[in-house]
Amino acid sequence: MGNQFKTAALLAALSGLLIAISYWIIGGTTGVFVGIGIAAATNLFSWYQSDKIALAAYGAQEVSEAEAPGLYRMVRRLSERANLPMPGVYIVNSATANAFATGRDPEHAAVAVTQGILNILPEDELEAVIAHELTHIANRDTLTQAVAATIAGAVSFLGQMLSYSMWFGGSRDNERGGNPLGIIATVILAPLAATVIQLAISRTREFSADAGAARITGNPRALARALQRLESTARQIPMQSNPAFEPLLIINPFSGQFFGNLFRTHPTTEQRVEALLRLNQ
Repeated sequence: MGNQFKTAALLAALSGLLIAISYWIIGGTTGVFVGIGIAAATNLFSWYQSDKIALAAYGAQEVSEAEAPGLYRMVRRLSERANLPMPGVYIVNSATANAFATGRDPEHAAVAVTQGILNILPEDELEAVIAHELTHIANRDTLTQAVAATIAGAVSFLGQMLSYSMWFGGSRDNERGGNPLGIIATVILAPLAATVIQLAISRTREFSADAGAARITGNPRALARALQRLESTARQIPMQSNPAFEPLLIINPFSGQFFGNLFRTHPTTEQRVEALLRLNQ
């Protein structure tokens, strides 16, 4: 419940940021509502098409039970244990070891693993990784990320719209638009804050999915070992991917960390392992 509350609080903070900008800086102009509508429509489309977009981005290919019998049976067994419908099973032809889940709800979901992860993980660790992804599906984390992206997108759009108004004649709302500190906060700080909150939501969902995997498998140490192995491999063979899809993956696909913890899509592996080992006590 702690992670659920934290996620709700972060979503509320994003919403509050959006409302504050709309009220104090832009006001109730038609342009504000048009901007929010565009951002919401764009993200809503992305949510409904999230499985197709993500799978296509990584070149994932669906496999049948005949084509990958061991993997398919493992996903089916864990899905039944988690009381979930059987998702689509996909393999990404990449030497990088990683995995992700996508889809707008449990009835429209897919689990994808790379060829690299199939090559390096023993069975118990692969089970733990798949259970982690199934927990994302059960928790509807794709929906949570879509809502966060919608609000953050609206905040960024409003900041961009105000920036344009500065360059092309100033705000139409003379009472609200003339505040220089408000303009700076909207154009620069508000989108930055929205991004930080959005990434914090992503990190929170990873802890919840790790705990869910431990419940499904009854073996938190297997996931802890898998995460350590995956991070070591990621440093050697970083995954080339669109940063927009990075929150989907079980582990940060890039070997370098340039922006510190605020801009991480995932908690550190050390933090995740510590949390898993506490579950085993």
